[in-house]
Amino acid sequence: MSLAENVEYLRRLRELKGITGFGDLQRPARPAPECPLVEVESFGSNPGRLKMFAYVPAQRQPLLPLVVVLHGCGQGAADYDLGAGWSTLAKHFGFALLMPEQQRVNNPQRCFNWFQSEDIARGQGEVASIREMIARMVADCAIDERRIFVTGLSAGGAMTMAMLSAHPELFAAGAVIAGLPFGTARNMRDAILQMRMPPARPAGELGDLVRRASNHHGKWPKLSVWHGTADYTVHPGNAGEIVKQWLDLHHLPLAPMAANDVNGYPHEQWWNADGETMVESYTITNMAHGTPIGIAANDKRYGKAGPFLLEAGISSSYLIAKFFGVTDWIRQPKPAVTSPSTKLIPEVSPIAALPVLTKMLRRPEDAQAAEPAESKAAPEAVKPAKPARAKSNRVARPPKRKVEPSTGAPGEIKPLSATPADAPADVKPLVAKPTVAKAVDMTPADPPVIAVKAPPIPTAPSPQAKPRRVIDVAAVIDRALKAAGLK
Repeated sequence: MSLAENVEYLRRLRELKGITGFGDLQRPARPAPECPLVEVESFGSNPGRLKMFAYVPAQRQPLLPLVVVLHGCGQGAADYDLGAGWSTLAKHFGFALLMPEQQRVNNPQRCFNWFQSEDIARGQGEVASIREMIARMVADCAIDERRIFVTGLSAGGAMTMAMLSAHPELFAAGAVIAGLPFGTARNMRDAILQMRMPPARPAGELGDLVRRASNHHGKWPKLSVWHGTADYTVHPGNAGEIVKQWLDLHHLPLAPMAANDVNGYPHEQWWNADGETMVESYTITNMAHGTPIGIAANDKRYGKAGPFLLEAGISSSYLIAKFFGVTDWIRQPKPAVTSPSTKLIPEVSPIAALPVLTKMLRRPEDAQAAEPAESKAAPEAVKPAKPARAKSNRVARPPKRKVEPSTGAPGEIKPLSATPADAPADVKPLVAKPTVAKAVDMTPADPPVIAVKAPPIPTAPSPQAKPRRVIDVAAVIDRALKAAGLK
């Protein structure tokens, strides 16, 4: 474009009702959709004559962050919120939202005046109005002043760069979508040239434009940069100039420290000595001028496609919120656990005494029905001294026997006979199966339950085993009376 063409174009700008690069002049204004944003009418002197809209969810993070969102040309706060889904994100993740809105009295296309010196200088114009809105939010909503962020599209993206440069002490991070570097335009002519074909400047020169905007000597905010490669409204080369400008502020090299793909799009990162990402860049291939929207990593959709809000299969709003660190908190239903103390109680096996209790509670007739096969092999002539106790259905064990006191020498262990004492002579003793050695349960029939470890039953009765003696108590008493001379 020749100089004469430039002059003629600038002469006609007033007839065209302002700078036209960011929006469609002929697009009629549409009614604002319903949204949870609330207008705040009194927030300060408002030198930039902007409107203030805010949203604070009912459930919020303990240290409440604040995200400032700036719309593009031809849009309003409600329009951009509907498309980009910021109020849905704020409700889901519990952070506060501030959305300044431009008025037609300032710019016929409702573009933020990012190219006017009086609107981007510290403490002046639109920058000062947004600063007053933030102060009102901090005072009314107990905002954590260490967690204030700003993002915007197109003219709102360029004004995002102005806010980060004029008031860097306010913000922890920012994100610019299809925007321009700070300080490269101070009038409409510069703005048009920068939008159409940005000249390549040294990183140091770009960094000085920001350093001269304030007396800031502290840590500079982090920055996320987004741009489409098919953007014919704001040249994609502006994204590279923004990255260079911010890399110079953070004293980082021009070459990316990491490069990968996110949802199929190139993503580059630069981090500081502590490993914290300070600058990142997303290049949305084949996307025109606008904010990319899509399904987020949590399988939710934030926003709705519309003018300058383009379906691209990637949710810029969600990823920007994640870059800001405001997605760490999430409103979820309580997990279905009884109490934290249940984790401290170890799992234990069933009580071992349960079979014993079962035996004690069973009736005699039920106990006989539950006798194992080995017990049923005994003749019916054998009469036990007590009704047989019930056996556990899980473990088949031979009948329990009482431990008789030993009549042999001290220390001598007499083998147990498997034949009942009062059994007839023709009854053969039960012989345990040779393949499986089964332990004898020495538990008494009546509580308390005492575990007695008994020697294993021999596979065959010992040849030296003798039948137990049956003592005739009446005869013993008769002999004792005779000996005493009482009979």
